[in-house]
Amino acid sequence: MSMFLCEGWESYEVLDCGDGEKLERWDSVILCRPDPQTIWPCRQPELWKKAQAVYHRSDKGGGQWVFHASLPDSWTVSRAGLTFTVRPTGFKHTGLFPEQAANWDWMQEQIRSSASPVRVLNLFGYTGGATAACAAAGAHVTHVDASKGMVQWAKDNARLNRLPDTSFRWIVEDARRFVEREIRRGHAYDAVLMDPPSYGRGPGGEVWKLENELYPLVEVCSRILSDTPLFFLINSYTTGFQASVLRNLLERLLQEKRGGVVDARELCLPVSSGGVLPCGASGRWSRA
Repeated sequence: MSMFLCEGWESYEVLDCGDGEKLERWDSVILCRPDPQTIWPCRQPELWKKAQAVYHRSDKGGGQWVFHASLPDSWTVSRAGLTFTVRPTGFKHTGLFPEQAANWDWMQEQIRSSASPVRVLNLFGYTGGATAACAAAGAHVTHVDASKGMVQWAKDNARLNRLPDTSFRWIVEDARRFVEREIRRGHAYDAVLMDPPSYGRGPGGEVWKLENELYPLVEVCSRILSDTPLFFLINSYTTGFQASVLRNLLERLLQEKRGGVVDARELCLPVSSGGVLPCGASGRWSRA
């Protein structure tokens, strides 16, 4: 099966998955979190007893962590020379999506192969994993997220990796509004990456549904690329959005107009007990 398989983590591991959950090791901390796609039985039931914290969903929405051991407020995980702060949040997340490192590797290769400076636009930048990876490869990154708290977390991750302040521009704003304003200003970027949510609400209560918003977002972002663009990356966790959806968008909006190469596949993590954990899909366009 063709997939983008993320490997090489030094301090993260999917130990087992099944029964609608995944068991993960984040450095020395073992967490259990829901994952509705793991509809098969787990392979190693005894291993799950080692979970130090378990996230339980509520029938009314949301959920909460139940801690079976004393954990630090936050700690770090590392891979390929990059280090990130993680911590259990109220929305089951830890502040990092480890599977995205497969995309980080690809973007770093693209940036390092460029003969000229690279300007990257990271939309829905979250806590800055991709931002730090691109900057570490030598790019200047404009990081955009509507959450002030997430942007601050991303700044902290950049400092944790001792990356120079001159490598970043930090923006707290709605992604599409920012792009439209940048186009009016005549600004352009050599690379764009985005990891938009499936559903959300804007600061004014605006409803965001990915199936309604993704095509116009990609279309407007295609207009902010420079004359010699390097890459364009779309990531999606939306259930039912197959890789072919992302492929079609990139072929229509980028490849047909600019040439280049499109590759779109399921994004997965290896599971130590066997198999792989599905983690959404990624679509990649590159100049060559």
